[in-house]
Order: sequence, then C-alpha cells, then structure tokens
Amino acid sequence: MADPALIVVDVQQGFADPSWGRRDNPGFEANLVRLLELWDERGWPLVYVRHDSVTPGSPLAPGTAGNALDRELLGPEPDLVVAKSVNSAFYGTPSLQAWLDQRGIETVVVAGIQTNHCCETTARMAGNLGYRMLFALDATHTFDLEAFGGGVLAAEDLARGTATNLNGEFGQVVLVDDLVERLGL
Repeated sequence: MADPALIVVDVQQGFADPSWGRRDNPGFEANLVRLLELWDERGWPLVYVRHDSVTPGSPLAPGTAGNALDRELLGPEPDLVVAKSVNSAFYGTPSLQAWLDQRGIETVVVAGIQTNHCCETTARMAGNLGYRMLFALDATHTFDLEAFGGGVLAAEDLARGTATNLNGEFGQVVLVDDLVERLGL
C-alpha cells in the first residue's frame, strides 16, 4: 500500500491580509509544521495547493505577493503543486486525482486554509472519489464569516460545523496528536 499523501491547501501569503478578519486556531502553524516535518522525515508524498483567485482585488490574485505560498511556514519542497481557481484542489492543474492514482495513493490527509471553504471542499471530493480521507482539523484555520440572514458566525463555530459535516460521511476528522498516533509516526 502506498504511503499517505498530505494535501496542504492554500497556505498563502494573502491570508495574512487583515481584510479576512478574526481567525480561529492559534495552534494552526505549530500543528501544520509538525505534520510537514513528519512527512518530510518519512519521505511521504506532499502536495501544496495554491488558490489563484479570479475575484477582482483579492489578496490571492495571481501576480500579487499574496498569491505566493507561505514558504517560511511550509518548509519542505512538495512533490506536487496544484494551482486552482475554485474551492476544490481536485479541479486544479495539474490533476491531483491523476497524480494520486498514478502513485496508487489511497489515503489523503487534508490540512490548510480555510477550514470551511477549500479544505472542506477538497476533503468532500476526496471522500466522494473513494480516497480514505483524514481531515486534520487542528492543522486548519478559518475566519469569522457574515451569516446568511444577518449576524456573524464565529470561526470556531464554522470549524466545528465543518468537522460535523465531514466526520463519518466523507472520511474521518482527526486531531494532529491522534493522527500521528494512528499513522504510527
């Protein structure tokens, strides 16, 4: 059986822009670095995903400093970089699914930014495509969001909703400590 692939979604300079507002999970960086170091140590497949926003004025637009991957945080060189302009890494270039399938990869671990948008969408698709999907909840973060009908949903509530949506239906939601133990790291 092939080693699990770590898919790191949209860890880009533009998410440091204050326009996103308040974020959750102050442990995000430490948890992500822990996963990256372990994947690097094991030589397991590592994928970085970059969002090339087509929204005018976006801090993630191609050609802006915000579009760049946060290489200070990401560290190890990936085996693949996927560029996308929609929420799912499976609709990017080059094809993530083809790359995983060519290597016989059956298990994917999803981490990155934003928990309830591109991370959740990528995780849902991974589950629907038949991969064993593990969602490293504490290696993701998101931002407060204006709610439909008024008010604001706190980032923590959005992350909890994502965990509820994904767990058992599309794969398994895990914390980094549990993931490390489960994979025998």
